[in-house]
Parts: sequence; C-alpha cells; structure tokens
Amino acid sequence: MLTRTDLDLSMLPKPGSPPVRWRISDGLVPYQEAVAEMEQEVAAIADGRADELVWLLEHPPLYTAGTSANSADLIEPDRFPVFSTGRGGEYTYHGPGQRVAYVMLDLKRRRQDVRAYVAALEELVIRTLDMMNVRGERREDRVGVWIRRPEKPRLPDGSMTEDKVAALGIRLRRWVSFHGLSLNVDPDLSHFSGIVPCGISAYGVTSLVDLGLPVMMADVDMRLREAFGEIFGQTISEP
Repeated sequence: MLTRTDLDLSMLPKPGSPPVRWRISDGLVPYQEAVAEMEQEVAAIADGRADELVWLLEHPPLYTAGTSANSADLIEPDRFPVFSTGRGGEYTYHGPGQRVAYVMLDLKRRRQDVRAYVAALEELVIRTLDMMNVRGERREDRVGVWIRRPEKPRLPDGSMTEDKVAALGIRLRRWVSFHGLSLNVDPDLSHFSGIVPCGISAYGVTSLVDLGLPVMMADVDMRLREAFGEIFGQTISEP
C-alpha cells in the first residue's frame, strides 16, 4: 500500500467547477455556533445549493473529543468547556492564537479518496510552513504535521524529539468534507496540558512563535490561501 507521502496529493476539481469560497471570521467564534454553521454549509454543498467553502477562524479556549477519544486523556475536565464532535481523532485543544481552517469540499468533484484527502491537508500545512522557512513533516503512524526539535533532549529510545504544530480531524458526509485542521500560530501552549493531545503522550506541541517566528495571523492566512490554491484550486473571497 502506498504511504501518504507517496500518494498523488493534487485534489484539483473537475474542469468548470466554481472557485472555493474563502471566508475569514474576526473575533472568537463559539464552537457550537461554528458546528451549526458547518452543518448547514455541508448540506447546501451536498445538495448543489452552495459552492465549496474554506472557513478560517479562532475559537475561545476549549477541548474537543473526536470519535476515538479516550476519557483517560482528558486530564483536566473542568479547565475549559469540552465538546464531543463527530470528527475523527481524539482530544484536541482550540483557542486564541490558533488558526482553525474548516474545509468543506465536495470530493465527488475532486477525488473520492479519503487517504489522499488527509495527505493533501497535511501538504497544505507543510507548504504553508515552507513559505515561512519552517520544515514541517508528516509521519505515517500519526496524523498531523510535525517539527523536529534537535535542540531538545532526545526521547528515552534515543530518537529525536518532535513537536506537533498542526492537528487534523475530518468527517465526510455524502462525500463532502468538514472540520479540517488547526495550525498553532501563537496559542497559549500551556492550555494543551489539560489533555493528552490526539492521544499521543511521547511528543509535545509547538507553535510558530515558539519556534522563533513572530508571524501575524494575516500573514499565515495569506500563505495558507496560496498553498491551498496549488493543491485544491482557485478561491474567491466572500464579501
């Protein structure tokens, strides 16, 4: 079986498809409000009543539990609100300083290949980081985008320490994707200590600012959009 690294990562739409709507929300969007909006958008896209959408936003501090979440990984259940969600994966944190991208694409117009879609989302983050001279990498045994940290002590098995900079969690309904990815720009990294992020305790989390890159969210958004265009095709700004 091909690894995610070996897959064809192009997810360009069929010729003649309309551009993907590109939406950026200011302020902190409540999680339940965002999920309700996603549900409506996904239904409209699946019915052909709306074009595809990428929605960039930030949430107030909260934890979400994916379909594979282990209750033992919720270390501080009273620290922030906890929401069960239909996306794949385990516990994750969302909060200010983290760019969340909810990606609502009709894979029937692209490729009906879930593994390729996940790899393409990872590639979206990797290319975005590359534009900022940060090397992000995928790992076949763990979803997300990882940063090697040679300046940190090695792990007990002698391998190099790695930190996660971006998490992925998706769901498909009628071949329309929703949920998506979160990229740590400048969140409070101590907030991750209330969970075992994505069920992985051997590795830590990092952010662009933690890596010494004092970048603004608008700069990250610009690069995300450019990388998205390379992999997924044309976008159009929502008013």
